Amino acid sequence: MTQPVRIPADVDREDRVLVNLTARQLAILAVTGLVLHGAWTLTRSVVPLPVFLIVAIPIGVTAVVLALGQRDGISLDRLLLAAIRQRLQPRHRVAAPEGVRAAPEWLTHHATTTSDTPTAGESEVSPAALRLPAEGVTEAGVVDLGTDGVAMVAVASTVNFALRTPGEQEALVAAFGRYLHSISAPVQVLIRAERLDLTRQISDLREAAPGLPHPMLEAAAREHAQYLDQLRHSTDLLRRQVLLVLREPVRATGPTDGLGGPSPLAALRARRYRAQAGEVTEAARRSAETRLVRRLGEATELLSPAGITITPLDAGQATAVLATACNPDSLIPPSAGLAGADEVITTAADPDNDPPGQHRATARQHEPDTTPAATALEDWEGSDL
Repeated sequence: MTQPVRIPADVDREDRVLVNLTARQLAILAVTGLVLHGAWTLTRSVVPLPVFLIVAIPIGVTAVVLALGQRDGISLDRLLLAAIRQRLQPRHRVAAPEGVRAAPEWLTHHATTTSDTPTAGESEVSPAALRLPAEGVTEAGVVDLGTDGVAMVAVASTVNFALRTPGEQEALVAAFGRYLHSISAPVQVLIRAERLDLTRQISDLREAAPGLPHPMLEAAAREHAQYLDQLRHSTDLLRRQVLLVLREPVRATGPTDGLGGPSPLAALRARRYRAQAGEVTEAARRSAETRLVRRLGEATELLSPAGITITPLDAGQATAVLATACNPDSLIPPSAGLAGADEVITTAADPDNDPPGQHRATARQHEPDTTPAATALEDWEGSDL
């Protein structure tokens, strides 16, 4: 009979090297101590000790706080490095894969500003090209991550765990545990909270109310529509969505150490291996997509006994999920009527078919325009205003 083995909850905790300190903390403290000792050795003949301590003590205290302090489970030195990287990066980014071009003369010649002298805190905007991990979405809903591989997004239904009996809860945990044991590649379970728009439901209730067979049913439908309208204006409605994201690399991973874990030397070898692998072939990408579909089928079969339904997203829905991830406050529904990135928008969508507060542009094919303005616009195609 096998005995259960307890696994500690902090398996990702860094190893303690000396005096309950990690190698990273020891390196920060040791480097700071060596720098202060070297500075005192060089300046003790000309700088009094009290003056040196006035400068050295704040530096030492800052190093100790950065090495030992944490916020939300992340060390303060990592947060400081992330803040410096964020500060050095451009503040304004535009979707321009071919690079940001300067505005044409025919546009800048008519440009006007509100004031001739810039106010305090106002600076010239210098946008940079926006680089996203996702390079595109195929017709099958597969997200192309470039050299990082491919991914597929699916919606998972939920189960009310608290209302189940203890036996049913154990069965649910066992079913979910079987799926976790079958995972051999990266999987992400993402729980999203997004704004809920009831405009379409309210309009459907009001349109269907006159056709109901009984006047009381019509009155109940109108009252329910009025209640939803009041609820929409009185509070912020949210809904939760559980997404299962599967990712598959398009090339083999690098070597690991003898214990199977990614040691620093193995990580360096893996990076060198990826650099020498060259471009990703189309056959490797198709093979990765095939593995993704197989893994999604396995997840559907293993989670179905727990009452969880897995529904993969198509191209339009996956694109909408990525768009809302970049702009969580938007109310863009997953629709195939949205204009593509390479399509020219020529007409506005019919406002009668869209809910209030939502505007959508459509694209249609048209004959090429040969006017000077259109020619200049084509020369500047791809840039954002």
